[in-house]
Amino acid sequence: MNYLSTRGLAPHLRFSEILLGGLASDGGLYVPEAYPRFSEAELAAMRGMNYRDLAFAVLSRLIDDIPPDDLRALIDKTYTAAVYRYTHPGENAEDITPLKTLEPGLHVLALSNGPTLAFKDMAMQLLGNLFEYVLGKTRGELNILGATSGDTGSAAEYAMRGKRGIRVFMLSPEHGMTRFQQAQMYALADANIHNLVIRGVFDQCQDIVKAVSNDLDFKTRHHIGAVNSINWARVAAQSVYYFKAYFAATHENGQQVSFSVPSGNFGNVCAGHIARQMGLPIDKLIVATNENDVLDEFFKTGVYRPRPETKHTSSPSMDISKASNFERFVFDLAGRDAAKIRSLWRAVESGGSFDLRAEAGADGRSLFDRVADFGMLSGSSNHASRIDTIRTAYEVYGTMIDPHTADGLKVGLEHRQPGVPLICMETAQPAKFEDAIREALGIEPVRPAELADLEAQPQQKHVMDADLDAVKRFIVDHAG
Repeated sequence: MNYLSTRGLAPHLRFSEILLGGLASDGGLYVPEAYPRFSEAELAAMRGMNYRDLAFAVLSRLIDDIPPDDLRALIDKTYTAAVYRYTHPGENAEDITPLKTLEPGLHVLALSNGPTLAFKDMAMQLLGNLFEYVLGKTRGELNILGATSGDTGSAAEYAMRGKRGIRVFMLSPEHGMTRFQQAQMYALADANIHNLVIRGVFDQCQDIVKAVSNDLDFKTRHHIGAVNSINWARVAAQSVYYFKAYFAATHENGQQVSFSVPSGNFGNVCAGHIARQMGLPIDKLIVATNENDVLDEFFKTGVYRPRPETKHTSSPSMDISKASNFERFVFDLAGRDAAKIRSLWRAVESGGSFDLRAEAGADGRSLFDRVADFGMLSGSSNHASRIDTIRTAYEVYGTMIDPHTADGLKVGLEHRQPGVPLICMETAQPAKFEDAIREALGIEPVRPAELADLEAQPQQKHVMDADLDAVKRFIVDHAG
């Protein structure tokens, strides 16, 4: 399995060669040369697998330059009941991602039982073990530079804390994250963890990360790597739980399901797209946004128009106006035409937009007309609707959900089809968003006992302007 860049000007590389980085050398994102596809017989054999066996079955098709026994050991080390132990009553931690049934044909996939109570743990814990494994083979060093709008930062730091040869430099916006989310990151005292709080919004943090990744000389000299969802390994790992959810919600492989996915950076729904390309019988992938509705606008109009400003909302992990992983989907939508992708993203990176209604594919059809071929739908939510959805989920189904999951449930129900199971992807546990839960339900969400006084712990952070050179200087001074 070789990987190529969506922009077509970078060398084709193996998995281990792209693992530690983020962007390709031409500024694009890595994708497989071709998606492996499971046969009906292979899917039938996978149906009874536990999460670890299923992860190996999927990931071994995408990772063929790590010996199978080593890959299986890394997966077995990652996906354990001890790591994903923060289950709700009635859930079995051994399931890793238990399926909650709200009513027949309507489900929520529990993805937030890991150490930081967010779905990002599902991939990040594996990424930490993969990084340590590859670096151990080469005795190399890695300085991870990332950006977070809420959950990526803490998931990355908990996955990388104490890892040999790894340091983390995580950028986060000064405002927007909840107190719990901030405390999860800033309370870490590990010497290899550095939190850089940027006076600005998430998109500015993300722009700095991309700018550093595009500075190939700096990136090489200082061993810069990435954990944001631009890293292919993260998206690949996330595709596994789509298979797990499908098998849990169906009885045989002739059935189809739809997924509703809360989306900001398009990484999670991109993982669903990859699973669909690999043969999983997915009917619709429903992209749910909050008030930052750039993706919803695209799927309704064909226009991708990042906003100059990002709105602060009560589902802050989705407060993003430039969806990094969207390029991977458009690459497939455009028939893998790298020249087309270079042209489209030149417009975006210069502050503009593009309209796929005006772009024709090789078959002469508008690229926007091809969206239906990939089963993509969308919708948006706002504060009032997510509060109402949290209240409805609790009163009607007896389930407490966080604001992002509420966005997904609200939009998913708008597109629900009779006879097709709908699975809403959980984003985080309600404990991370106490203000929203208090407003919706008038009660406090329960949090794990060991996290009870998290916000009261001493915090370590470095506050700075959204200045690329200042971030580079900090990395140089603390990279060791």
